[in-house]
Formats: sequence, C-alpha cells, structure tokens
Amino acid sequence: MSDLSSVLEIAAPLAGVGGGLGYAKARAPRVYWSLVGMPVTLGRFSFTYRATMDVCGLTVRPSALRAFLVRNVARREVLPVPPKVRRVRGTSTGLRVTLRLPAGLEPADVAAASERLRHAWGVHSVNVVETKPGFVELRMTGYDVLKRVRMPRRRRGSSGSLVVPVAMRDDGTAFVRDYRKVPHGLTLGSNQSGKSMFQRNLIAGLARLPVGLIGIDCKRGVEQGRFAPRLSALATTPDEASELLAVLVGEMEERFTLLADHQVSDVWELPEKVRPVPLVVLVDEVAELFLVSARKDEERRDRMVTSLIRLGQMARAVGIYLEICGQRFGSDLGKGATSLRAQLTGRVVHRVNDKQTAEMGIADIAPKAVPAVTSIAPDRPGVAVAGDSSGGWSRIRTPELTPAEAVAICREFTHLTPDVPALALFRPAVRPEPMPADSTPLARPVPLTD
Repeated sequence: MSDLSSVLEIAAPLAGVGGGLGYAKARAPRVYWSLVGMPVTLGRFSFTYRATMDVCGLTVRPSALRAFLVRNVARREVLPVPPKVRRVRGTSTGLRVTLRLPAGLEPADVAAASERLRHAWGVHSVNVVETKPGFVELRMTGYDVLKRVRMPRRRRGSSGSLVVPVAMRDDGTAFVRDYRKVPHGLTLGSNQSGKSMFQRNLIAGLARLPVGLIGIDCKRGVEQGRFAPRLSALATTPDEASELLAVLVGEMEERFTLLADHQVSDVWELPEKVRPVPLVVLVDEVAELFLVSARKDEERRDRMVTSLIRLGQMARAVGIYLEICGQRFGSDLGKGATSLRAQLTGRVVHRVNDKQTAEMGIADIAPKAVPAVTSIAPDRPGVAVAGDSSGGWSRIRTPELTPAEAVAICREFTHLTPDVPALALFRPAVRPEPMPADSTPLARPVPLTD
C-alpha cells in the first residue's frame, strides 16, 4: 500500500505538469515556447550547428592562412568553415540568429537551404533576412504564429507619422504600411478571403494618426459608410467618385504650387506650420470605377481612370496616397488598368479564384510568390502574401477586428479628422451613435390623460 502511495505521489505531479504543458502548447503557444520549446531548440541548434551547415552545403574551404595554422599549429584536420554565429536572441515566437557569412557564400545560398534548416532544428519556419553586407539573420518561429494572430507590442525599425501596423508576418514580426516608403498599395482577394478585414485594420490604424481619410465605395457605401465619423470625404456612386477624384487632382496641383513657392520637392520638406495634412484615398472595389453598362458612361470612366493614374504618378510628393482594393485587377478591366497597377508599389494578395489573378497582383514584382498565393487554404481567412518592388515577399495574416470595434475606434478619434476645404462638399453625414438595446430612458413618459 505504501508503494502505491509513493507512486501516486510521484505520478500525480508529473501528470499535472504534463497536462499543463499540453494545454499550454495548444492554447498558449507563447508560454509553451518560452518554457519548453526555446531551451530544447537552443540546445539542438548549439550541438548540431556545424554538422547541419555541413550537410546543407553551407560551408566553404578555409583560407590558406587558416588552413596552415590549423594543420601546423593546432595539429588538427582542416575542416570546411560554416558561417560564424555572431548573436543568438530568443523571442516570444522563436529565435533570431545573426550569421557572418564567409567568403564564397551569399544570402541566397542560406535562403535556398531554409527548408532543410527548418527540419534539422525542428522549428515551424526559418526565414532568412539580409541585415547588412556579409550578415544574415535567421528568423526561426517555434510555432504557427498565423494560427492565432497576436500583434507584437513593440516594433523595431518602424518610426514615423505614417506607419500603420496591419498584420503579422510568418516570422513573428509586424507587417506595417509605411506610406513614406511605399506610398501606394494594391490589395486583392476573392469573397470571404479576409480582404475586408485587412482594410478594416488599415482604417482603424490610420484613424489614430493625424491624416485625412478619403473613401470611395461605389456599393452605396455599405463597406466604408460606417466609418463616416473619421472620413474627410466619401463617394458612394460612380458620379460622386468622378467628381471627388477631379477635386483631388486639383488639390494635388495646389500642393505642387506650394512646393514650388518654397522651392522644395517633397511635402515633408515644408515647414510644419505650412505643411498640408497627408491624405489616404481608400478605394473599396476598383472594378466599379472601370466597368460601365452604357456607352454614355465611358467618358466618365476615362476621366476617373486618368485621375487615378495622375494621382499614382505624382501625388506621393504632395502627401496623397492610394490604397486600391479589388477582387481582380488586370488589363481585362479596360484601358488604363495596367498603367495604374504599375504605380501601386505595395501588393497584398489574399486567396483568389484563379491563378491569373495571383499573377496580376504579384507576379510582376515577386514571381516566386505566386505558388504561395494559390496555396492559401479557404479555411484560413485573412492569410495573404505581401510583396514589394524589391522582389521580397512574406506570408501575413490580419488580426480579427469586428466592424463594431473599427467603428468605435473611428468615433473615438473623430477629433483627428482634418478640415480640408476642397473636400467640404464630400464630407459624409455622421449618424448619431445608436443606443444599446438594453438601455432604459432617463425619463419615464407621462400620459396626457388618464
């Protein structure tokens, strides 16, 4: 009996610890990674680094001087040299390892072996990022960070007044929209792909900044009308969109006159007291601006397309930025579509219905990202592939944000809505905030007669 009691005394705590770790692995992966995953992976990395680099083909012959010293001074066999580990840093999602590449290796060699490194060290993913010439950083993630998105609290290397965190990358870092670096963007995705969630997160982030938001939603404003408290202008029909775009072109020309008067070439070089407020133009469904149902509407379509192309070509310098969304974007939309797409540097492509749409969205800047777009599962809305003109790309996923939460953020920051005189005619009417269903009136109605 005493032996059974001893066994139970030992087994019960072990079972509790095992059950707790199993629960943490499923429900709190950050905790599990910090307690178990990181020490195990760090030990595996330390003990198998040289052998792993050797079998993955990431070693080179040592220099003649080093080979001479090893052979004649150390009296050891001359072995191939792997990249030198400069720094190992743990994070809540994985490991960051900085490597100094020896002569004969380039970042592309390490990137090509990233899948083999992932399996060798038992991590979820390995991303290779060149930090400076001769140095790369291995960004390992210990678990699927896109399964349940939690945005990082602190972001490295993101400073500025027009930086908006929108989604989480698969390497555990935040995907941000930096309008001063990437002024114009294109977001594509089919129905139920998470495209509206991406736009919702973007608007919620921009609402907190001192910028003007301009909405163009030709579906009678069903998507952007709810954000009216924070919008400086809103167009809900093609006719209104045509007039609004013409006004924006006029505003752009006035701002260029201001730049010429101060002899500068960028709005951010102006003194702060005379600098106009930045404007972000959000187009919900770009196809509604291109498609026409009658010949009489073709002239209006040509005017809108011409205005958008002009804004895409020149408006960055005066602080006007474009965010174009749609289900499909290519030459089949009509004249001017490919010219406009060429001005949209930032690309985010969610799940699409055909490979041609993926190629339209991202193949011209990152051809290797097309298979990643076509492999997005239907049961993971919000997952997308983001690319830029440098040719790099990454998987991202936006955190869940309900329409009510986005509307609440817009109402909270209504005071940041700038007053742009040129857009006064397009300022949307703000509806009063609805009362909760369970609220009771402050005064009880009194009947006039008994």
